[in-house]
Amino acid sequence: MTETHCPSGATVAEAEAFLAAHPEIEAFDIVLHDSNGIGRGKIIRRHELLSIYKGGRHMPISILGLDICGEDVHETGLIWDQGDGDVRAWPIPGTLVALHGTNPPRGEVFLSQYTLDGQPMTSDPRHALDRQVRAMAAEGLYPAGAFELEFFLLANDRDADGRVRPAAAVLDGRRSDKTEVYSVDHLHGMEPLFSEIYAGAAKAGIKAETVISEYAPGQYELTLHYRTDVMQAADDLVRLKRIVRLTARRFGVTACFMAKPIERYAGSGMHFHVSLQDAKGANLFAEKVEGVWNDRILHALGGMRATMAESMLVFAPHANSWRRFSNQSYAPVSTNWGVNNRSVALRIPAGALAARRIEHRPSGVDANPYLVAATILAAIRHGMKHRIDPGPETTGNGYEDENAAGMPRDWRAAIEAAQKSDFLKEALGEDMHRTFTAVKAAELARVARTIADVDYDLYLHTV
Repeated sequence: MTETHCPSGATVAEAEAFLAAHPEIEAFDIVLHDSNGIGRGKIIRRHELLSIYKGGRHMPISILGLDICGEDVHETGLIWDQGDGDVRAWPIPGTLVALHGTNPPRGEVFLSQYTLDGQPMTSDPRHALDRQVRAMAAEGLYPAGAFELEFFLLANDRDADGRVRPAAAVLDGRRSDKTEVYSVDHLHGMEPLFSEIYAGAAKAGIKAETVISEYAPGQYELTLHYRTDVMQAADDLVRLKRIVRLTARRFGVTACFMAKPIERYAGSGMHFHVSLQDAKGANLFAEKVEGVWNDRILHALGGMRATMAESMLVFAPHANSWRRFSNQSYAPVSTNWGVNNRSVALRIPAGALAARRIEHRPSGVDANPYLVAATILAAIRHGMKHRIDPGPETTGNGYEDENAAGMPRDWRAAIEAAQKSDFLKEALGEDMHRTFTAVKAAELARVARTIADVDYDLYLHTV
């Protein structure tokens, strides 16, 4: 095979070195991510790996135009308008890793799609984020960040009412329907599972850090090491989700990344901590005198606030996402900001000046981290370019902040706002914007025509 120039920057030498270091690996998951953040691809045999680094792998363009069920969405323009032709997927440098606990041993590599002549396929979420990172670099700005991963561990079977329920402890089968927030003893019951998650993360080069028993029965949080490369931060998040999901299955429980699986309790967020650095690595958000905010962080906050309402579809992309937003549930309901305040949408955490950052709290764990990061970086650039004032800081209860701007009222309103948004079109790029909003509109139509159990509960015998 004649080697073709790899537009992603991956090299054959990387693959050759990996194969030499891992003679035990027999196969590889090759994975690219669609607009919903779902990993799609194939499992190839060991002898096929080098050919992907030499010439890419033909994949149908329609992979990027699928809805949450894996069905084609023709309105994306990526199906019959393109003849459902192949484009070329190329490996991403640095994403080739060994997988923990697979039998036979497997590895994994992330891919991104390009046209046959090597141009980025701009309906690929990775390219949307890369575009914003490059634009910032041209302005001398280098974003850094990390996502938090909240999720539920649920029993595989339902309760007597057909509802999901927290998983029993894998250590000894003990059950608890209590909130157990910050309980270390409760974490001990899941110690074998989390030990395997940490082992899988370490083998994949992910620095998973603190684990917390969160604010709902069966809910947990894993924090990730801060990255100076936000693309790496997004890669960490999607890969860790796959590790958690597979490890949970091996222990006979279900890892749930729905935003709101249990109606009585808080949902799961995917908070994104972000800062800006200069070319020398200095934190540009850090103030010279603590509490006297510099213009960069204020304008970043201003840009995030000004664009949040029209961007909410990225942060809450599914029907279930919107069940997470309720008063005093640790999910923000206004576009406000504050310091050391978990009731606001944009929080400046307490801490050392050198670590000054903004915690963006609206996103659910069901959101696509590549699109979330791309949208937030675009909002920061927008705020700094136009020197947008974020308005007064919210102190106290942000849920009762009368001065805060509102968000869309529901999923349909968020879709309509996103479709009309010139900002979001610029943030994601025209092709990614069209693809994403078309997929969401198709999913809304699917949900709207589906008869839910609540319809039978309310109306079957009463109207």
